[in-house]
Amino acid sequence: MQYRRLILAAVLASLVGACASPGISGEPLTEAEAIQRVLAQDSRFTGLGPADPDLIGQAAWYEVADTADGWQVRIRIGWGDCPAGCIHEHRWTYGVTRSGAVSLVGEDGDPPPAANGIHGVVVAGPTCPVVTDPPDPACADRPVEGAVIVVLDESGVEVARATSAADGTFAIGLAPGAYRVVPQAVEGLMGTADAQDVGLVAGEPMTELTIVYDTGIR
Repeated sequence: MQYRRLILAAVLASLVGACASPGISGEPLTEAEAIQRVLAQDSRFTGLGPADPDLIGQAAWYEVADTADGWQVRIRIGWGDCPAGCIHEHRWTYGVTRSGAVSLVGEDGDPPPAANGIHGVVVAGPTCPVVTDPPDPACADRPVEGAVIVVLDESGVEVARATSAADGTFAIGLAPGAYRVVPQAVEGLMGTADAQDVGLVAGEPMTELTIVYDTGIR
């Protein structure tokens, strides 16, 4: 009976140790693992790379420094004319212990942009048979509800889709990369709206699009 108790105690100790360890191996975190844990804290950090002083116009980056019990990881996201140095920026500072705990130490700067992706409005026009100059406000393009917007990656594979709301707006979160935005046919409208190619850069605000369908009114 005493032998069984010792075995049970050893098993329980092993399980507790495994749950408390930062990884499957039970080894302390590496610097690379600490960085990945910080980048996973916010979708806006997806795709960020290390700060590169030789890279002109680098809008977003991270840098890491050793501390007594782990690392300090600093994230910077800039936007607005970044080839000239970025007009706006926001900074986050995280602490990561070697046991795997991540904490936000502080943040400062301009209000940060939304997560990467695309957003915008779907409209249809013309709405009057005659277009005047200056345009008649009563003949402005109308919002399109129910338009399906499909997003393809560089290989042509669908990665996301959204349906426009009653006011024509839509939003799709996406990781940094190159995409083709392909509007689908809408009943009652002619053909389809033109496809648009977009390139999303880590840390930049969501890309705004206007998708225009043809009503067929002439």
